[in-house]
Amino acid sequence: MSFFLVFVAIVLAAVAILVGTDLAPRIFRSRAGEQPFEDGFDEPVASLPAVLLPADAVPADVDRIRFAVGVRGYRMDQVDQVLDELRDQIARKDSEIAALRTEISQARLSQPRPGREPATAPDPAP
Repeated sequence: MSFFLVFVAIVLAAVAILVGTDLAPRIFRSRAGEQPFEDGFDEPVASLPAVLLPADAVPADVDRIRFAVGVRGYRMDQVDQVLDELRDQIARKDSEIAALRTEISQARLSQPRPGREPATAPDPAP
C-alpha cells in the first residue's frame, strides 16, 4: 500500500509541474513539423555592435577585428586562422594591384601620344 501512495505522490507532483510550467499544452497539442516544446535557447539579442570591415580594408583592419565570445561561442583558433589567411590574401592582392598599376603607368609613358610625331634624329645631309 505504501508503494501505491508513493506512486500517486510522484504522479501528482509530475502533473503539478506540467500544469505549473505550462508544458502540458506544448507537449500534447503539438502540430506536425513543430517542436513539441522549446529547447530554452532563444536567438541571441544583438546587444553588441556588428563586426564589420571597411569598404577599402587593408591588412591592418583585419588585425584589429575582435569577436565577442558567447555561451555557445566559436573556436577561436579557427577564426584566428581564417583571419590570418584573409589578411595574407589582402596583402597579396594589394601588392599585385600596385605592381599592375605601376606597369600600366610605365606603359602609358612609353607610348607615343596621339597628335605628336615621335622625335627622330634629323637626316644627315649628303
